[in-house]
Amino acid sequence: MNTTTIICDYESYTEDICAIRYEVFIDEQNVPEELEIDGLDGEAKHVLAFVDEVSIGTGRILSDGHIGRVAVLKNYRGLGIGKLIMKELIKWAQDLSIKKVWLSSQWHAHSFYLDLGFICDGEIYKEAGIDHIKMYRLL
Repeated sequence: MNTTTIICDYESYTEDICAIRYEVFIDEQNVPEELEIDGLDGEAKHVLAFVDEVSIGTGRILSDGHIGRVAVLKNYRGLGIGKLIMKELIKWAQDLSIKKVWLSSQWHAHSFYLDLGFICDGEIYKEAGIDHIKMYRLL
């Protein structure tokens, strides 16, 4: 299995990015499309993960350090793909001297982010009917 990641813009890889996010968030988790497609993709940097040249995971970061839309296709979870995506997003932020990255983690995934050095901030809240918690990491 040959795994690679790239940092890209939304315009160049819209089809790959949307296919992954639609499958994970809209089809699997029943997130409404109008919440998933929030109009911020054009100003974000994106990471795409590939296995044998097939796109299987994605995530994005905004210039204020907000990480989001991290998704890996079901058949590729548990292989460290999400961690690769997160490390690329964090490295991009560090290269731009961003001092803090933050995200809204689905509660069931918060330990994944704890393992990457993130800290929970505040109480659990609902977003798109799913329990979330804000998390951050100082760089």
